[in-house]
Amino acid sequence: MGIEQFIDNEVKSNDVVLFMKGTPQFPMCGFSGQVVQILDYLGVPYKGLNVLENDDLRQGIKDFSNWPTIPQLYVKGEFVGGCDIVREMFQANELQQFFKDKGISVRETAG
Repeated sequence: MGIEQFIDNEVKSNDVVLFMKGTPQFPMCGFSGQVVQILDYLGVPYKGLNVLENDDLRQGIKDFSNWPTIPQLYVKGEFVGGCDIVREMFQANELQQFFKDKGISVRETAG
């Protein structure tokens, strides 16, 4: 299976996928860490894929999305964006609504 097929399979077979540097338990860059914090805060289950373990995956995800940076968040097969986009959507409550619209429950938070 080629890397593009692997990525396509991961994105389609998991509701929420985060291509990141490091793991959800141990992010290896601040941007990946911020997205992990947001997803954990919202209580959204997701699969984290460490691009540092595989150069093909690291380049492949950039080619797949036509997006130059990592992390990259996918929800129900749709590319959402990187750290800045995820953070801005979260701060505007758009990310929470996006998850709900996709049928993914988020933790209700006070505020």
